Parts: sequence; structure tokens; C-alpha cells
Amino acid sequence: MNRRLLFTAALAFATTVIAFAAEAAAVKNIVIVHGALADGSGWRKATEILQKRGFNVSIVQEPITSLDDDVAATKRVLDLQDGPSLLVGHSYGGMVITEAGNNPNVAGLVYVAAFQPDKGESLLSLASSKPAGSMDIKETKDGKYLYLDPAAFAADFAADLPKAEADFLARSQVFASKQAFSAKSAEPAWRTKPSWSIVATEDRAINPDLEREMAKRAGSEVTEIKASHAVFASQAEKVADIIEKAARKAGE
Repeated sequence: MNRRLLFTAALAFATTVIAFAAEAAAVKNIVIVHGALADGSGWRKATEILQKRGFNVSIVQEPITSLDDDVAATKRVLDLQDGPSLLVGHSYGGMVITEAGNNPNVAGLVYVAAFQPDKGESLLSLASSKPAGSMDIKETKDGKYLYLDPAAFAADFAADLPKAEADFLARSQVFASKQAFSAKSAEPAWRTKPSWSIVATEDRAINPDLEREMAKRAGSEVTEIKASHAVFASQAEKVADIIEKAARKAGE
């Protein structure tokens, strides 16, 4: 074999190895944790977009009975994945992924209009530090759970969604236990793993300035989108674009 053939063969081998390494490093699993006062159904559009782009998407239907229960539910879904995963959390889901993200198979975190706590902080302590618009949240008769009045859901949570979609989200919402909202976060995964944050600039559930401050503290890459708290549904393609970008970068 002459030098030219040797060089060509070596180049082809090197190209194959590089391509294989890039493929092996790619994060193909997306695990989504929905927020409180919602459920996973609102993520359908974003999920379908990501699936068409070659991602394996799973949605955690956490019970919101306690932060520990929700972290455990997320870990069970992570355990089903083959290879590294990107964890995505909306709203209260940010509390969950901050702790569940310490799982060794998690390559990165995406916060979508979400709480991004440090150790010892709770959803209530963060939300009260910089209040947003007044939400019509009510208690169940037993006083243990909270829900958003369906009549106020569209204005408070999903002002930029068509009425029929907002009505469905209101009807499918998962009630949140007070215990979940008052639980203190453990060591945050964003200290050791890359993170991205989407700030919904028209958010009435979480003050957009609080979203910015939490993201800055965590060193997250920030994208601002003009949208309500339901940005994951009203701007599904933009949210999917950011998740895809994060998955690519987390796999580098």
C-alpha cells in the first residue's frame, strides 16, 4: 500500500472515530418535569417537535404530594433512560430538577419559567422575595392542597393561549400540596452541571426579575421570550429550540 492509500485509509478511520465519538456524546434523552397547577399534557406540542428532531422525550407526571415524592418520581423516569439525559423543569418543576439533577446520568438542566433554588430555599421563600401578579389560588376543603381557580386560570397562567387550550390546562391541573411548596431544597445540581434558563417576560406566576436573578446566580445561559407562564405551550417551538441547543451543548 503506497503512502497516498495509507493516508486516505488513516483519514477515513479518523473521520469515523470522530463521528462515532460525536454521536456517543450527543444527549438524546429529554426528561420533562411539569410545574404545579398544571400537568404534562401541556407539553405535547414541544414534545412532538423534539421527537421529530430525533430526541427521546419522557414526561414525569409527578404527584406534587411532596418535594421528596416528586424527586423520586423523576428519578424513576431517569432510570428508564438509555444514556445521558437533559432534565427540563417548568415552574415548580425547577425545584424538582435542581435536586434530581444530581443523578449521575443527568448531563444538564433547562429551567423554563421556573424556580431555580439554592440550598435551603423553598418555593415559598423564593416567591415571596419578589412577588409577581396576584394569582387566584385556593385551598381544597381539607386545607392540604392548593389549586388555581379555573375561572382565573387563563389570565393568571396562560394569557397568550387560545381560550380552549387554557380551559383544558385549567381542567387538567394537578393540585399541589402545601408541603411541596414549603420544602427546602438540597444541594443544587446547577453548581456542578451546565444549565439554561428561559425567562417568560409576561409571567404573572413568577416575577420575571426573580427568574433573571436566579439564573444569573446559577450561571445559566439565559433566553428571554415574550410569553405568559405557559411559555412551554404558547411558544412551544422556541422552547424546543432552546432545549435542542442545550442537549447539543450538554453532550460536548
